[in-house]
Amino acid sequence: MRFADIPGHEPVKTRLRNLVDDDRMPHALLIHGQPGIGKMMMARALAQYIHCTDRHDGDSCGRCPSCLQHRSFNHIDTHFSYPVLKKGERTVSDDEIERWREYVADNPYMDFGQWLAMLDNVNGQPAIYVEESVEIMRFMSLTSHGGRQINIMWLPERMRVECANKLLKLIEEPMGDSLFILVSNDAESVLPTIYSRTQRVEMLRLHDDVVMRYIESRYGLSAGEAMIQAHLAEGSILQADARVHNIERRQQFLELFMRLMRLAYKKRVAELRIWSNEIASMGREGSVDFLSYCLDQVRENFLYQLAVPELRYLTVDEEQFAHNFHRFINERNVLELTSRLEKTVTDIKANGNARIIMYDFAVRVIMLLRR
Repeated sequence: MRFADIPGHEPVKTRLRNLVDDDRMPHALLIHGQPGIGKMMMARALAQYIHCTDRHDGDSCGRCPSCLQHRSFNHIDTHFSYPVLKKGERTVSDDEIERWREYVADNPYMDFGQWLAMLDNVNGQPAIYVEESVEIMRFMSLTSHGGRQINIMWLPERMRVECANKLLKLIEEPMGDSLFILVSNDAESVLPTIYSRTQRVEMLRLHDDVVMRYIESRYGLSAGEAMIQAHLAEGSILQADARVHNIERRQQFLELFMRLMRLAYKKRVAELRIWSNEIASMGREGSVDFLSYCLDQVRENFLYQLAVPELRYLTVDEEQFAHNFHRFINERNVLELTSRLEKTVTDIKANGNARIIMYDFAVRVIMLLRR
């Protein structure tokens, strides 16, 4: 993985490149940001840049023996740690090394759901167990073959406390030129004792144009449709993939959203109960996904009033509905509608009675639309 292979994030590439070139690389680096923006790609590119024997133009060459070893995930001075499922008394990341190599090669943006599928347990709770610390210490004690010993740890927020405690001394007093590169989706959940001993590099969301070009090249959508999906993906390639794969579901959500608003405007209370039961039957995740869609539509319909087309990210069918509906979302109700939707999401996630929660929300929409 070269820096040139990673879309966007030029300031981060420059910062990391300068740390290496100026010999200012810390012993522990925490690369963090939202899922699906290329953090693991950046960690891999950094490790390859450090080990490359023919760096030029601010990037690794991609051709030297070290670069070729990195490409196949077999570089002798690089060790990967990542969450796995508990198996027996001793569980370490290398137990799943073959699956890991296949997973990273096929999922450069690191979809955690895909990793669970690779582990054959979509409901599992993989972790980095205490035995991993022994493996890391053993690896760091080995003699380097021409560069720094690098441990790349994916999702340090899933590291067990016992593992973190054993690694503390190694991070504080590293062996030789060893380097930890931690890659986190949720830096606030990393144990404070580890977090405080790292130099943090935050990667921000990808620009919509970057995500749009990815969607266009991968799925062959029109520029207009690709930009809509890119905007709604909020800077995440993973969200963009999910949205493109769920275009049919988005149409279903639009129809449910239109029914809600039409029934609420007409005060069809009995029919709203049927509608609420229909949403509840989608299950917790389906209901939350639909409510998130409603949040998007409330915001888009409010922005529609500004009459600035470049600010609107609606499909043709959504645009057609918004043309007449947008005037019902205004400064008198938009904040409370948004707040009610967010509270409904929270209540659904807390395993409340979905039928009652959704019906309560639907009835409140009646009053809010009349403001």
